[in-house]
This record gives sequence, C-alpha cells and structure tokens, in this order.
Amino acid sequence: MPFSPFEPDLDPERKRRRFRPIPVRLLVPNVITLLALCAGLTAIRLAFEQRFEWALGAIVFAAALDGIDGRIARFLKGTSRFGAELDSLADFVNFGVAPGLILYWWGMNDLGNVGWIAAIVFAICGALRLARFNVMIDEPGRPGWAGNFFTGVPAPAGAITVLLPIYVNLLGLPKVAATLTLLYTLMIAFLMVSRLPVFSGKRVGKRVPPEMVLPVFVVVVLFFALLIAYPWWVLAIGTLCYLACLPLGWWSYRNYVRRDAAAANASALVQAESSGVTMFPAQPGRPRPADDSERPERLN
Repeated sequence: MPFSPFEPDLDPERKRRRFRPIPVRLLVPNVITLLALCAGLTAIRLAFEQRFEWALGAIVFAAALDGIDGRIARFLKGTSRFGAELDSLADFVNFGVAPGLILYWWGMNDLGNVGWIAAIVFAICGALRLARFNVMIDEPGRPGWAGNFFTGVPAPAGAITVLLPIYVNLLGLPKVAATLTLLYTLMIAFLMVSRLPVFSGKRVGKRVPPEMVLPVFVVVVLFFALLIAYPWWVLAIGTLCYLACLPLGWWSYRNYVRRDAAAANASALVQAESSGVTMFPAQPGRPRPADDSERPERLN
C-alpha cells in the first residue's frame, strides 16, 4: 500500500455523500455576487486609467447586483453561510476599496499622504460596517420592527453617496476642491460606522396591490430610462435626497422606541394592579411614600 499523509477513507458511502451534486439554485446567487465583484475590480482598473465615467458605471452596476443577489437567494431558497460570507467580501471590495481608490485617483491624490489616508479610512470604515452587520444579524432579543432599519449608512449606499463630488464635476460644474472632497469622504465614512438608524427598505414592496402593478412598471422603466439618459443628474439628485432623508430614519426609530417604552410601562402597570400593588407614578408635588417597603419590588 503506498504511503499517504492522509487517513484513508474506507467508507465508500461517506465518500459519495461528500461529493454529492450541488443544486443550481445555490449557485445562481453566488454567481451574481461574483459578477458584482468583477464589476468592482474593473472599476478600480478604470480609475487607474482615468476613465472615471466608466468606473462610476461599474460601481452602480455592482450596487444593482448587490441589491438583487440576496433577494434571488431567498426567492430560490438558496441562502447559505458560504454565500453570506462571499457577499460580505465582495461588498468590502466593491463599496469600500473601490470608491476610496476612485476618489483618490480623481482628486485626493493632490493632497499626497493625507488624501491616501482618507481613502484608507473610508475602506476601513466599510469593513467595520460590514463586520458589524454580520454580527447583528444573529443578535437575540431584537424587536420585530428593528428589521426596518440599518445601523449606520449601508455600504452600497455609502459608496454611491461618497462619489457625489465626481457626479457634480461630470455635470460640467467646477471641480470640487481636494480638501472639501477629503472632508466629505470622512463624513460619509463616519456615517457608515455610526449608530444612526437608517431606513433599510427591505420590507417595502414585497407585495404590490393589483391596481398598482402597472404604475410600478411605469415608474421602474422611467427611472432606468432617466438613469441611462441622464446618469449624473439622477445620481447627484438621488444622493442629495438620500442625505436629506437620513434624519427621517432617526425620527421614525425614536417613535418606535417611545412606543415600546409606553407599551412596557402600561404592561407593568397592569401587572402591578392585578397583583394588588399600588403604583406611585412620578407626579410633580406629590410626596414619596415614607416606607420604601410600600413601593413595588421592581422600583426598589
């Protein structure tokens, strides 16, 4: 018997199970993710070649693929841990590394090492944002409404948003100063790793009323037609609208928190009344009970 550094597997049934065929539905979402990764890497090459219009188009294409691969995986029931990890690695390249390098070669290289540091900070913030997202997926005890919000600006939105100075320049306006581009890049990087609640949009549009099907088709076709005909106008206006709507996400999140707090207080009051314990709500000018033993146990 020839020498082998590996322990021989004498169970042929186990060997057949190890190499069982993989369903195509598991491959399709991963292929889409790999196509998005190819688009992000191509955007980096195009930036090196000073072809910034095509580089931005590759980033937008990667963002569009990133928006559909997860939905296709859930639709085909082809979700897997491997696909989730591959998606995170692709997002780091596409929406962390690529936008930082594009901005650096477009204008921040005039600042030398300072511009390069800003590009690195943006890429690192993208990696931290994705790592936190992966950890929070399995976080127990989250309320159901928490799925309506991201914590911080998501990586694809951050990538599209941070490229606003280039959109403005491609519209024919004067080139944004390198210092302002640097500060804007750092601001978007901070928003990505912040605790700011941001609308996720994952639970919007899952079901469309029958009477709205045709209008939805018209709006989608009109949007893509405008994006192809006037890409820089659509991206610039969309970026400004997105930044303007960020406070609305925080306001909505606070309303959910207040609603949960009010429901918890009402439940505690009902439980206290059912157990025969007198509650003493905090009221201006009302004296506190002299004996702390008269207070409910949860307040001691």
